[in-house]
Amino acid sequence: MKLSYQGIQDVAGYTAAGVKLPEYDWQKMAAVTEKNPAWVHFGAGNIFRGFIAALQQRLLDAGDTDTGIIAAETFDYDIIDKIYIPHDSMTLMVSLKPDGSTDKEVIASIAKGLKADCTNESDWAALKAAFVNPSLQFASFTITEKGYALTNMAGELMPVVVGDIAGGPDKARHAMSVVAAMLYARYEAGAAPIAMVSMDNCSHNGEKLRTSVLTIVDGWVKNGFVPAAFAEYVKDEARVSFPWSMIDKITPRPADVIRDQLAEQGFEDMAPVITSRNTYIAPFVNAEVPQYLVVEDRFPNGRPALEKAGVYLCDRDTVNMTERMKVTTCLNPLHTALAVYGCLLGYDSIAAEMQDAELVKLVKTIGYVEGLPVVTDPGIISPKAFIDEVVGQRLPNPFIPDTPQRIATDTSQKVGIRFGETIKSYLASNVLDVQNLTAIPLALAGWLRYVIAVDDEGKTMPVSSDPMLATMQEKLSGVTLGDPESVNGKLADILSNASVFGVDLYEAKLAGKIESFLKEMLAGPGAVRATLQKHLA
Repeated sequence: MKLSYQGIQDVAGYTAAGVKLPEYDWQKMAAVTEKNPAWVHFGAGNIFRGFIAALQQRLLDAGDTDTGIIAAETFDYDIIDKIYIPHDSMTLMVSLKPDGSTDKEVIASIAKGLKADCTNESDWAALKAAFVNPSLQFASFTITEKGYALTNMAGELMPVVVGDIAGGPDKARHAMSVVAAMLYARYEAGAAPIAMVSMDNCSHNGEKLRTSVLTIVDGWVKNGFVPAAFAEYVKDEARVSFPWSMIDKITPRPADVIRDQLAEQGFEDMAPVITSRNTYIAPFVNAEVPQYLVVEDRFPNGRPALEKAGVYLCDRDTVNMTERMKVTTCLNPLHTALAVYGCLLGYDSIAAEMQDAELVKLVKTIGYVEGLPVVTDPGIISPKAFIDEVVGQRLPNPFIPDTPQRIATDTSQKVGIRFGETIKSYLASNVLDVQNLTAIPLALAGWLRYVIAVDDEGKTMPVSSDPMLATMQEKLSGVTLGDPESVNGKLADILSNASVFGVDLYEAKLAGKIESFLKEMLAGPGAVRATLQKHLA
């Protein structure tokens, strides 16, 4: 069986393989979309193909829309040539269940894939044609947080951005310049309204998108490429809105076990490819079942009935509260705690850690006991139900090949949000006592123990990259397993750093507890495990 428009005509074969097929005709949908596009998406990768495109599939199957999505890739053009074109922009979606079973569906809601490349005349013209059409309601984005970045570590505009501002809309190369160029084409064609909806997993994503696009637009105004009225159009959120959103779904790289299962079922050409940009991508997408998309409902040119596909449409405050719920209480803190302790205890799988009684107790205590009393409840998703799903289904899923080593990357950039916000809430409470926190101080002490780069067996272990790693290791120099008192005098500069932890942990009166836990974990081999057992009993 082949994944293509002709291939899915083999209804019997696909049905026998347990694959759900689209309930509409892809060719007709593609023709309607070309004539009256409603949705363009920037970023043609897996989270789009396996989650966002499936939302439109729900609406197409139900007859709630007759148009699909035009996908525009801004970074890795090989994805279009090697994944989209050979398969008529279709994806074989494989949903990975915690019990080891799978559901499979052909997602066919992508009308076409385009290269957002100004040197590719036909694709550039096709993308521009979509943007000048008044029928276009919105553009969405999954280009990763880096896709919005215009500056380097020194805060200077990157050379490609400098070149784009100097070259004008016709020579746009950076993703934000491409977006600005498309908006300019829309402005020139009558300035129809549009929503620009970031769906990337980063805080205040709509604000990041707006700021970056306006940097390009203002540069073009200054250099005389576009009129000031164009900048006014983009800055007017009644005409060009930049809604905020929160997205949550784990979509890991294509798994060998799924590739092999599909081959055994008779699917052809399912092998992943590695592009010239080192993207590892396949005609199939494998992902967990749970998914959340919360979007600020500001669409000045209308929108599809996304709520019928399971999207939460709400105001900006609710988006913000939902993100805060996830990032500071119900998911991310649990992930970080598992990451550092998983490395210390020799795990290479988050799912395997969820078979460890102490680690399960640790994350349940962080979430249910210490987090829920101060959680930001968005009102649209139950925080407790969210943690139930995280602990019961998502983290234990053996199909999700997430490693503690990967999640431990850049921990210094995460602890202030993932743990510091809860500590702040306790300090601000008239009812709760910050001294009652145990699991969160254990998580922070575990991170310091991890930075020392010696596991619980006393063996040297690799430590994931972190912009503060060298500084942290220098301050902890001389701290030795088997000598708990070697910690003395080493922690003041670290635990007082509010820019890392969100609070000065001495002022929060938690530094002593964290130092005590760290000393216990340095007693000798096996002390990390013993410390968890003692304090989580």
